[in-house]
Amino acid sequence: MLEMHRRIAQFLFLVPSLFAQSNIPDIKVYFSPHGGCTEAVVRAVQAAKKQVLVEAYSFTSEPIAIALIEAEKRGVDVEVILDKSQEQARGTEADLIMENGIPTFTDSSYRIAHDKVMIIDGTRVITGSFNFTKSAEDFNAENLLVISNDPPLADQYTASWKQHLAQSHPFHPGKSHHKHGSHSRYYGPLGAGEIEPTG
Repeated sequence: MLEMHRRIAQFLFLVPSLFAQSNIPDIKVYFSPHGGCTEAVVRAVQAAKKQVLVEAYSFTSEPIAIALIEAEKRGVDVEVILDKSQEQARGTEADLIMENGIPTFTDSSYRIAHDKVMIIDGTRVITGSFNFTKSAEDFNAENLLVISNDPPLADQYTASWKQHLAQSHPFHPGKSHHKHGSHSRYYGPLGAGEIEPTG
């Protein structure tokens, strides 16, 4: 009997620490070039179950665009706010994600809307200097933080995202569209894109 009471006491002692550990944010850091930043973003988007909110200054990363499109197609709420430069930028993926049903907006209230943020499922925040671009992955010195299991931090970023959305307008592509031209593309598995001209 004494042994059973001892084990119960040990268990009760451990329970608070187990709960505390489960609430500790998980933070992973990545560096570019070629440090796995794009892959980390894609994995996080692929793991999304309910929502992905995006703020991006420059957005030319096709793998990230595809991951967002696939998330939208499986029922995740995906919304994107971009800098005004993306309406004229060559090689932007903005028109691609918009054509595939993702609500896409432009925040032109600043000289540059320079945020690089994703908020995923209200618990995970992706941020850092890393633009969602091929150049940031392959050529630039950048950093990326993926902070998971931190709802209070995600709430702060979500509140900021909503403030930016309130002053944004729907994305209107300018003269220079996607690098493949004005096409709507159907995507199967990640990376398996087929380009189909719109009729």
